[in-house]
Amino acid sequence: MVLDLRDICKSYMQGKEPVPVLHHIQLQVEEGEYLAIMGPSGSGKSTLMNIIGLLDKQTSGDYFFDGQDMAQCSDNQLSTIRNQKIGFVFQNFNLLPRQSVLENVALPLLYAGVRKKERLERAKEMLARVGLEERIQFKPTQLSGGQKQRVAIARAMVSQPRLLLADEPTGALDTRSGEQVMELFAQLHSEGVTIVMITHEPEIARHAQRIVTIRDGMLEQGGFGERRTEQEGDAS
Repeated sequence: MVLDLRDICKSYMQGKEPVPVLHHIQLQVEEGEYLAIMGPSGSGKSTLMNIIGLLDKQTSGDYFFDGQDMAQCSDNQLSTIRNQKIGFVFQNFNLLPRQSVLENVALPLLYAGVRKKERLERAKEMLARVGLEERIQFKPTQLSGGQKQRVAIARAMVSQPRLLLADEPTGALDTRSGEQVMELFAQLHSEGVTIVMITHEPEIARHAQRIVTIRDGMLEQGGFGERRTEQEGDAS
């Protein structure tokens, strides 16, 4: 099991009063699963994503990542897990504008201490996988929105993480570019990548195997997405 969240609660202090945001979240994600967490603005989905991505800590409850209790990890250990075991894809890409596409993708390997020749080779391989091998020396400002997101996905996957965590990955894209990104996610999932995707769009969530909904900080078990239906059809 990649993710195991047990009774997760999160509150923020507003003055002297705690304001609860997440209420007793129970969530398990198996290796190779493709999960969509769907919810409207203000539902708590971004807070949940930050906890899953080790960018924030829960107020109470237990979080096990890849079988390891995150409460027992030092800040340095958490940083290493974030860098090497979790790949992040954000709505607004978060690319460095002055760095080339190749340098952006290689960045997590630089932080991990990988030697220059190897990290550039691995970055080139990932860019080829997302269909951007002809754009490696471009700057992000020279790319379309869909191309920027494919660069972001290549960067997220270059460390071969245990989990791909995507926050509204099509939110800044037109419909066609969004579909291309979803096709790329489907390809990665078919290769065994574990994906957790945060979205407020039902048509995007349906690309996943399983859908859960968060409302007012509480998680509701949902239904199955199109990929579950397709796989059941293939098996029959």
